Amino acid sequence: MTIAIGDTLPAATFKEKTAEGPVETTTEQLFKGKRVVLFAVPGAFTPTCTLNHLPGYLENRDAILARGVDDIAVIAVNDWHVMGAWAQSSGGLGKIHFLADWDAGFTKALGLDADLSGGGLGVRSKRYSMLVEDGVVKSLNVEENPGQATVSSAATMIEQL
Repeated sequence: MTIAIGDTLPAATFKEKTAEGPVETTTEQLFKGKRVVLFAVPGAFTPTCTLNHLPGYLENRDAILARGVDDIAVIAVNDWHVMGAWAQSSGGLGKIHFLADWDAGFTKALGLDADLSGGGLGVRSKRYSMLVEDGVVKSLNVEENPGQATVSSAATMIEQL
């Protein structure tokens, strides 16, 4: 079953690279009592994710936060080393959370996993964005095509804030 507006996010633990090294972050730490924009990509460093999806959130970070959002996070089914390198190379380190869902546990619990084995990627996340308030999904934007980043874009999210 796919998560829907009004549902509470499932409990999960992510790994994230910080200036101090790797840290574990739970859904409770990230979302409890906060208004957070979460977006997911099929993979760090992949073309649409790197050239289209992530840049919109980095460029519009201040505009999103100005609308009462406490935090922004991106998640991918990659390990924390890859997510950390992506954060560093994109200029996003310290600006948004780059969360590693290394075993796709969170992604599968949301029902937003996709088998992209045909493209050599294996099990990954569908591309989506959501607004989460105190752990509850308030908006959800899932792309039909993993190569597109329009429905789940920062521009769409700003309109929903």
